[in-house]
Amino acid sequence: MHLNLFAYGCGHHSAAWRAPDSAFDRIGDVTWWEDLARTAERGHLDAFFLADGQSLSPVPGPSWFLEPLTTLTALARATGRIGLVSTISSTFWDPFHAARLSAGLDHISAGRAGINVVTSMTDAEARNHGMDRLPDHAERYARAAEFIGAVTALWESWPTGASPEQAVPVDHHGRFFDVDGPLNIPATPQGHPVLFQAGASEPGRDLAARYAEGVYAVAWDLESARDYRLDLRRRAAEYGRDPDDLVIMPGLVTFVGETEEQARAQQRELNELLPVQDSLDQLSFFVGQDTSGWDLDAPVPELPPLAEFTGPAGRYGTVLRILASSPGGRPTVRDLLGYLAAGGGHATFVGTPEQIADEMERWIVDGAADGFNLMPPTLPGSLDSFVDLVIPVLQDRGLFRREYTTGTLRGHLTA
Repeated sequence: MHLNLFAYGCGHHSAAWRAPDSAFDRIGDVTWWEDLARTAERGHLDAFFLADGQSLSPVPGPSWFLEPLTTLTALARATGRIGLVSTISSTFWDPFHAARLSAGLDHISAGRAGINVVTSMTDAEARNHGMDRLPDHAERYARAAEFIGAVTALWESWPTGASPEQAVPVDHHGRFFDVDGPLNIPATPQGHPVLFQAGASEPGRDLAARYAEGVYAVAWDLESARDYRLDLRRRAAEYGRDPDDLVIMPGLVTFVGETEEQARAQQRELNELLPVQDSLDQLSFFVGQDTSGWDLDAPVPELPPLAEFTGPAGRYGTVLRILASSPGGRPTVRDLLGYLAAGGGHATFVGTPEQIADEMERWIVDGAADGFNLMPPTLPGSLDSFVDLVIPVLQDRGLFRREYTTGTLRGHLTA
């Protein structure tokens, strides 16, 4: 299987920054990120991934701080084998700028760079880029497709071994971008950076199926993950691609303990640190009703079926899937807030290293994933536990590499 670390702040759980051992005061220190990258490389993970936002987050706690491409360039000098993936917004970035910076990272890292192309999410971000609001969904994805085409053409415009005079103009003149080219940096050690995408909507899935080599997915349970993977592979085949060229990695939150009880205690202790009112406000938005009077330690009240819901269906559907498939019966309100806080509805495995490896193996064998985008609820603790306890179990079962066998990110994904 393929494993990617999605590193974020003090961890993906919304209360991680409030924990007694929080690294809140280190997230602006590049040595913090270097330490995390070295740990991930010690576990022989495929890649180290940083997301990005173009505005302050409304959620309490640390959000975006150091700019990802700058940070990953520093990490390229602190590591030797692990891939380095940065989010880039096709809504706000220019193709030439994106192609040049990412190609530079690929050269500096000796072929370990990748970019995750997104269309961004909030009007607050748009207002930092001269817009009143984000363009509509269809326009953002049309722009993203043209952006990827222009960036790829730029990456390929100066072939390996060619002199600058032999570089080929791009002459891209489309609806959104005008780019003459060629790029003023030659082809990179792995040809060009690896392209990732995280499409969930219809146009997002099409974009991922058409262009992506790696796909970050959102799935709470095996069934929805398998449906997504089958759909994406079908679309890729319709575009004339080999579906096996797509590495699909659902997000995965893990709480690891020597016993299941210990792992659940870790989860419970973090959940108890959640700012209750903020969490209930978020839940109210997800379920389309006032949740302020719900008893935190009582089971979640019955909710109407998805067909009767008129709000954001994706988030509501996630809540319904969590309620339907949670271990031990219907979760309490506090449990539900914790699941949403630790990854926003991504798969959450809680237990011993063997139990977590069992479930990961089941997803792979049943066709729900090619690997996972690891989202540790706390950093560095949850990452350390995964690398030190879960990785050896996966290795002993022949499910994960014991050593790197290639030097490039594309090589890791195809080996």
